[in-house]
Amino acid sequence: MAKNVICLWYDGAAEEAARFYAQTFPSSAVAAVHRAPADYPGGKDGQVLTVEFTVLGVACLGLNGGPAFRHSEAFSFQIVTEDQAETDRYWNALIASGGAESACGWCKDKWGLSAVDPGSRSSVLSASDTHEAANSARK
Repeated sequence: MAKNVICLWYDGAAEEAARFYAQTFPSSAVAAVHRAPADYPGGKDGQVLTVEFTVLGVACLGLNGGPAFRHSEAFSFQIVTEDQAETDRYWNALIASGGAESACGWCKDKWGLSAVDPGSRSSVLSASDTHEAANSARK
């Protein structure tokens, strides 16, 4: 495992999310699924506890920690794409699987994790004209 791993908290959907990312993004894979070896307070034998996976080559650990913490815009995947077709492919996959569009080129997956193409974000941040900025943020 990598020395620095991003831990993403899920309410029971860590494996589903990891498999979705692995199917959606290149250089992504599910490396291991760790299950409870026995019943425990709040859980049953065999339930998924953690999932080791990569997203675009970045090591992640999905933790099924329950509903206490939700994803927010404080953390996001910054996905660099080669062209608009690649951006659209990822955007459409995230939205079609139950995600939602957000402002300024951002979207969220069905688990609430935000993603953005920094190319579209940087064009918004560098645009001198408000109208130009609003147009560059559109998909």
